[in-house]
Amino acid sequence: MTAIQEKMQALISKEELERAFDARFPREMKEKFSNARVAVAGLGGLGSNIAVMLARSGIGHLLLVDFDTVDVTNLNRQMYMIPHLGRPKAEALPDILCQINPYLEYESVCVKVTPENVKQLFEMYPIVCEAFDKPDQKAMLVRELLGQCPETMVVSGNGMAGLGDTNDIQTRKMMRRLYVCGDQKTDVGNGIGLIAPRVAACAAHQANKVLQLILQS
Repeated sequence: MTAIQEKMQALISKEELERAFDARFPREMKEKFSNARVAVAGLGGLGSNIAVMLARSGIGHLLLVDFDTVDVTNLNRQMYMIPHLGRPKAEALPDILCQINPYLEYESVCVKVTPENVKQLFEMYPIVCEAFDKPDQKAMLVRELLGQCPETMVVSGNGMAGLGDTNDIQTRKMMRRLYVCGDQKTDVGNGIGLIAPRVAACAAHQANKVLQLILQS
């Protein structure tokens, strides 16, 4: 248990949080969320928002994977704050999540994802959220997950740059085990930037699809 997790548990009991969930969630839904295991690969604009939404939903076990550190350029759209600057995202994000629910299990790994370690990292997780920034890394992870982890559902993000209509961001089933969220056309390389609202909207689509998949399992 981390120091911040212990501190948060001293401020609120598990029973208090359980009662709050009972008032908002049907019992079957709460139990499924509590027993779920979800991985988030990439803890930037998409991943940090996804992880916060899943923690607020009571997902019992979250694997958080990223090799990067928090930079000042992240503050416009990611969940981090000024005190997190310079810290590995895989360390900073669990601290944030513990302030939402300190009784969930947060496993974090500070490593660069490659084709060689995909299976080792993710094969035990029924659902993986792809939340990388670079198109080649996104394609690599989706390809390797579908090929190396035959039981894993993949929820990917693609196309959330700029200030276009958020209604253009949708969730589409592309293959039996692959869902893609976004408008699939706006890219930061087009010079339109990554802005908080559309990034968060795409992250919400991904988190919502994860919750739907858990309930369907």
